[in-house]
Amino acid sequence: MTESRDLLSWLRAAAEPTRLRLLALCAERELSVSDLAQVLGQSEPRVSRHLRILTEAGLIERLRQGQWVHYRPAQGTPAAGFLRGLLGQLDRADPALARDRERAQAPGAGAATSPASSRLGRELRAVVEADPAPRPASVLLVGVEHPELLAAIATLGGQCAAVAHSRRAAQAARATLERDGLACRVLLAAGPDALGRRDLERLGGTFDLVLLDHLATPQDALPALLAAGRRVLSESGRLWLFEPYEAVDGTRRRVVEHPIARLRRCLAEAGFTCEQIRPIEAGRHVLAVRAVPAAAPLSRTA
Repeated sequence: MTESRDLLSWLRAAAEPTRLRLLALCAERELSVSDLAQVLGQSEPRVSRHLRILTEAGLIERLRQGQWVHYRPAQGTPAAGFLRGLLGQLDRADPALARDRERAQAPGAGAATSPASSRLGRELRAVVEADPAPRPASVLLVGVEHPELLAAIATLGGQCAAVAHSRRAAQAARATLERDGLACRVLLAAGPDALGRRDLERLGGTFDLVLLDHLATPQDALPALLAAGRRVLSESGRLWLFEPYEAVDGTRRRVVEHPIARLRRCLAEAGFTCEQIRPIEAGRHVLAVRAVPAAAPLSRTA
């Protein structure tokens, strides 16, 4: 049974026109603050306040995807059951809700990005395309936030697969591939991990080139991500890791471990030899890292 105080909290949070529209939109697809503000025609700060109320009440939850935060209905909680019942009472033909739904599904909606992220995507693609190694027969991309990377691996030929970490990201990736006439298998991650055991089983083998876009995957488990990347990388393959970092120059905080030293340590612990590390500055601080299995011979291109 639901306690009365919880029920009152849910009712107070939902009993406001804008917040009810937000709940209906988030039930359709995962959306960011920018997406929701665009659909509703309201400012982002105002939409953020409504989302905070809904989140604190437990009706929706935040899902971080790289530099973006998306919102979706609560999962597996008493509040989720209440929300399903509430949304089941809504008339889908209601003019305001139908208009919101149409705007959210319009071309270009739900794909808000910043100029910096687009610039960064082009930089990441340039790094991959400049790699002098032979063309791989199979490629895996983990994290599909940057369509430029997705396009880069899809044009390499051979077997191509990508792992997305939200339904929204998977839908956007498939739409990009279809629009550009490219072929690549896009899988939705089975769980919150960047690359979990079930994902490894579904991929069904190893790849000659593995790209780990840590900007688009959960940020708190780099060792686990690298370990999974090592398991799907062929012994003669190579790996690219795109890792965000905070510049240490000029900071007043005590730096426990330099970002590059940490990266080298994590790579070695996961069974990699680091061949190259290069910084990328395109709106964010990013380290592009090329590595090979520790048993593989080094190419001397660092």
